[in-house]
Amino acid sequence: MCHDEAEESMVYSYTKSFNAFAAKLSSDEANKLAARRKFKAETDIIVALFDTGITPESESFKDDGSLGPPPEKWKGTCERSANFSGCNNKIIGARHFKLDGDPDPTDILSPLDADGHGTHTSSTLAGEPVPDASLFGLAKGTSRGAVPAARVAVYKVCWISSGCSDMDILAAFDAAIHDGVDVISISIGGGSSDYTLDSISIGGFHAMKKGIITVTSAGNDGPSQGSVANHAPWLVTVAASSIDRAFKSQVLFCYEESLDSKKLKGKLVLCKLASWGTESVIKGLGGIGTIIDSDQYPDVAQIFMAPATVVNSTVGETIHSYIHSTSSPTAVINRSYQLQVRAPFIASFSSRGPNPGTQRVLKPDIAAPGVDILASYTPLKSLTGLKGDTQFSKFTIMSGTSMACPHVAGAAAYVKSFHPHWSPAAIKSAILTTATPMSQRVNHEAEFAYGAGQLDPRRALNPGLVYDMNEMSYVQFLCLEGYKDSSIAKLIGSKTVNCSSLIHGLGYDGLNYPNFQITLKDNQKTTFAIYRRTVTNVGPARAIYNATVRAPKGVEIIVTPMRLVFTKAMQKRSFKVVVKAKWDPNMEGKMVSGRLAWKSSRYVVRSPIVVYSPYVDDDHDVVKVINENNVL
Repeated sequence: MCHDEAEESMVYSYTKSFNAFAAKLSSDEANKLAARRKFKAETDIIVALFDTGITPESESFKDDGSLGPPPEKWKGTCERSANFSGCNNKIIGARHFKLDGDPDPTDILSPLDADGHGTHTSSTLAGEPVPDASLFGLAKGTSRGAVPAARVAVYKVCWISSGCSDMDILAAFDAAIHDGVDVISISIGGGSSDYTLDSISIGGFHAMKKGIITVTSAGNDGPSQGSVANHAPWLVTVAASSIDRAFKSQVLFCYEESLDSKKLKGKLVLCKLASWGTESVIKGLGGIGTIIDSDQYPDVAQIFMAPATVVNSTVGETIHSYIHSTSSPTAVINRSYQLQVRAPFIASFSSRGPNPGTQRVLKPDIAAPGVDILASYTPLKSLTGLKGDTQFSKFTIMSGTSMACPHVAGAAAYVKSFHPHWSPAAIKSAILTTATPMSQRVNHEAEFAYGAGQLDPRRALNPGLVYDMNEMSYVQFLCLEGYKDSSIAKLIGSKTVNCSSLIHGLGYDGLNYPNFQITLKDNQKTTFAIYRRTVTNVGPARAIYNATVRAPKGVEIIVTPMRLVFTKAMQKRSFKVVVKAKWDPNMEGKMVSGRLAWKSSRYVVRSPIVVYSPYVDDDHDVVKVINENNVL
């Protein structure tokens, strides 16, 4: 806009008490201004990743000069070494942590990523747009992170040989909190079910105290019940869902009348229940390709170093019959191709609830894309990591709750950029209560698989109401759970805690959580649970919300009051939810779910209500406790 046009568009100039002006803009000009404001808000957000490091030379982290210097709040550092090119205005911080001092011969003692996992998650979270990205032509398009204008701070805590140690994770938390990050993304699983002993739980609690939200992966031990990791209520726990594309390779069988002896070279081998790297073994023995017969993880694309494909057991039986039907069986594995599929559904590998740490809190919290995700990769490792693999690519396809976690961390950063003063609990509430409900017909474990549902970042910006909490809320919860005063004191960094002198947390779970879970007792015909919740109005000043309840068979849900009236912004209103459920021995190890939705003329604020009937027999393996930290 030139000077004359600017003068014509100006309506009024404010000069007496403050400097400002009012101007008329076209819709195009207004959109450009809004985009610039959004970009500026996003560039002030710093996202931290605890992972295997980063590849600074990747196009996803280029500094084209549009970002400007790091935000003034940034207090971190960037390591420089012979093998790490350093930082820019995109990657503003990079450090490595290996406090045991032991060398890792397969890795590099710097923030440089020799594994590829950290580069992939970092670019998924905050990668700059890269056009024509693909894996050898598959998934071709523009690769971009959830918040492409955000700044990246990398804390390398995971090592190829030794994994991710508790002391390194805690050191990274200590540094990230000091450095001034806004969001922490941790695609690491395992740990302890005791919230006062788990490194991610401890670090996440201290981050929460400083207003930093910690987003974690749920784990890849699904579909086993009770396998979910990172389940403390102050963490956001993310399950992996599918996207609307898949990759297939057709296998053509040539019956005797179609055989051409000139085309037969080597052997194509059928392997049943193959392990990782089977195709490389077959290739080493002179085979030209492998067909793997396996029902494990049917929803995930796999990368092979030699021609190979995976078929399910039904197709495997057909192939087996064909092999024995002719003296010279032959087949062709065609080139992989992309197709569109229905989505989302929860990945078979994604860890499931119930929460092994507490029977009162639903986990996982939410689901996000984690299947066949294309993102940046390291040039230091082949696509399979197998000996003899000569395939390298700037981008690759990975699956895991590790890939889902940065999607939600990006959504948290997105919400934070618009609402910088919201607490971690408020941001988490906004993400959970605006999630898109998922189908129980497709996902049989229902909320134990997907929590509140599928992530919807745009709706999370304006949730209408939020369930807020502070540090004391979680302390009251821990007291209710029966943790010792001394254990709680160590967790929160206090000299003493006396649960008996504290005001008890209200209701069944002692929390102001956006989800509800009741666990039935087998020695009672009916279990009662009373929940007390408070919501804060973050929408229009004047609003009326009415409660809509859906209760499953055999469960009664009563909400009091059924209407919440708000007359100003940030006003709080409280309500009570009573859940009555009957014990049914036929429901052992199973769950049913209902829903509470607060509806206004503009918003729907949803909360799942889960009723779980645990196994009575202690021999049932309901809860699986994992004691090692690993990248997911």
